[in-house]
Amino acid sequence: MNRPEFVLIDWIRAQVRDHEPVRLGIGDDAASLRPASDRDTLVAIDMLMEGVHFTFPSATPAQAGRKGLAVNLSDIAAMGGRATAAFVSVALPNERGMEFAKEVHRGLIALAEEFEVVLAGGDTNSWNGPLVISVTVVGEPLKLQPVCRQGAVPGDWLFVTGALGGSLPSGRHLTFTPRLREVQALSQMVDLHAMIDVSDGLAADLHHLLRASVVGAILDADSIPLTTTAQNLQDGRSSLLHGLSDGEDFELLFAVSPADGRLLMSQWQYETPVTKIGEVTSATGCWLRESTGVVTPLLPLGWTHSLGS
Repeated sequence: MNRPEFVLIDWIRAQVRDHEPVRLGIGDDAASLRPASDRDTLVAIDMLMEGVHFTFPSATPAQAGRKGLAVNLSDIAAMGGRATAAFVSVALPNERGMEFAKEVHRGLIALAEEFEVVLAGGDTNSWNGPLVISVTVVGEPLKLQPVCRQGAVPGDWLFVTGALGGSLPSGRHLTFTPRLREVQALSQMVDLHAMIDVSDGLAADLHHLLRASVVGAILDADSIPLTTTAQNLQDGRSSLLHGLSDGEDFELLFAVSPADGRLLMSQWQYETPVTKIGEVTSATGCWLRESTGVVTPLLPLGWTHSLGS
């Protein structure tokens, strides 16, 4: 009689189809990949935990699985890349059974198929604790070199995709679409100097990019695109503060030359908007410019991971 673990693995194997660069996927002791080019290999890994990155309710098992892959695809997009293969390890709660496990993987597999990513392997365990999902994604740069956080230069224009804020109360942190298609279009149009995905909050992630590039920036408060949720929240915090600090947006923040910035502003036709929100400065530090012209320091507001005392 087959153990439940092997029943689940057989079921997952029946749902996926191998294609290049995966020569051998689920079903052996290791996967076999043969890259189609001599470009660098990109690798991203994230671990998501029930009670921290999602809760039941309001998340569904499929949404939890989908998010486990989506956050990694967002990291590949932030490196100016395309994703090719994913490896998934899960610690499944004993009490929730086989159908719960299948739903977790259905959400993950559906997103993988949407972006032509092969689910090439992983590991499955069960325990008496909450759901834990660890996903590793492999990919390659769209151009010869990946786009890194360092590379922004004084005078660059700063842009973001989409809109920011209110991801948790709206549930968008479970349903967001990784910006892989957008970064492909951006790579064809402009030279991306530096880029990061907005996962911890715009202000926090901007500070990461500026620190890596050893530059500063001024953001225009009125230019920051805000979601409808962020604009309508009534919790004592301004909609701008939500846009700057909420996190879990998974939009792209990037720096380009002024010439490329003007090109984007005049010719970008993709469904997801791109918005100029500020400029890079030679003086280090981060500043917020109000519509009145008043400039104040912008702290790295956003999510931080605590390791205890």
